[in-house]
Amino acid sequence: MIELLVISRLLEYPDAALWRHQQELFAALDSGNHLDKEQAHHVGTFLRDLTSQDLLDAQSAYSELFDRGRATSLLLFEHVHGESRDRGQAMVDLLAQYERHGLQLDTRELPDHLPLYLEYLAQLPVAGAIGGLQDIAPILALLKARLAQRESHYAVLFDALLRLASTEVDTAQVAQKIAGEARDDTPQALDAVWEEEQVKFFAEQGCGDSDITAHQRRFAGAVAPVYLNISNGGER
Repeated sequence: MIELLVISRLLEYPDAALWRHQQELFAALDSGNHLDKEQAHHVGTFLRDLTSQDLLDAQSAYSELFDRGRATSLLLFEHVHGESRDRGQAMVDLLAQYERHGLQLDTRELPDHLPLYLEYLAQLPVAGAIGGLQDIAPILALLKARLAQRESHYAVLFDALLRLASTEVDTAQVAQKIAGEARDDTPQALDAVWEEEQVKFFAEQGCGDSDITAHQRRFAGAVAPVYLNISNGGER
């Protein structure tokens, strides 16, 4: 699925190479046949609008959107496991899955980064790629809804991924879920997390809630992990 490679690239941190090679992405998008014309047009429009911006502005907007708080994190296991201890083993399992398919990671890359996962799926047969997308469809739907709520054009890319997944998502249920969420990317929310993490760092071990991180306490009533299993994603 060439479309997965295009969307993967667009979900990465914007860099000068994207601006230089944008025509290649347009050509790749045109060569795909898994998105209908309207959806492909939406993705192409996103690419055009993104690369029409000043690079530094695009980078700043990306960081504000995806690197502040858990709600719009592109790390899949933030939404699957939260801060639980299962996350480390899940990382190991997913990394092994990549390696079995010949995908070698740079040491700086986290295996659950969505653009990397999409790159992996793009190497699989179509049925396997669709299955892998279906495994993370609840996460994709939540991210799409949260991005739309913040009036971000990046929501278009998640809509395209859900179309490629060929699966139905209960949009009413997703809307109901995010309606009660507190924003976790405001200065006040980020300051609160930082302060609680400092308290935890200096606290003596053995406290009654030592296994509950400050991050989990702060967001216990806000953005909750979506517990689903993607350990076998893409293997059909």
